[in-house]
Amino acid sequence: MEVRIQSIHFDATEQLQAFIQKKVAKLEKFYDDIKLVEVSLKVVKPETAENKEAGVKVVVPSGELYANKVKDTFEEAVDESVEALSKQLLKYKEKQRSK
Repeated sequence: MEVRIQSIHFDATEQLQAFIQKKVAKLEKFYDDIKLVEVSLKVVKPETAENKEAGVKVVVPSGELYANKVKDTFEEAVDESVEALSKQLLKYKEKQRSK
């Protein structure tokens, strides 16, 4: 599984990138055949309390899944996006089984 992290208009720290890698790796528990995970991070203008946006796209053999969250920190946003995707992956896997 390939993981791409894109931070728009800022540089993501090593610590943040490591956190994202660790979180995204957990998605493999829900579905084995994930080809690519793209994480895009951006700071939403204007500067408000919840202005860190994380979009996570998961590419699977016959489609793709996407989750996007806006939170106080990138860690929270990534965490919730990964959680949402784990549910999507479970549903996707069920659909694949029933075919």
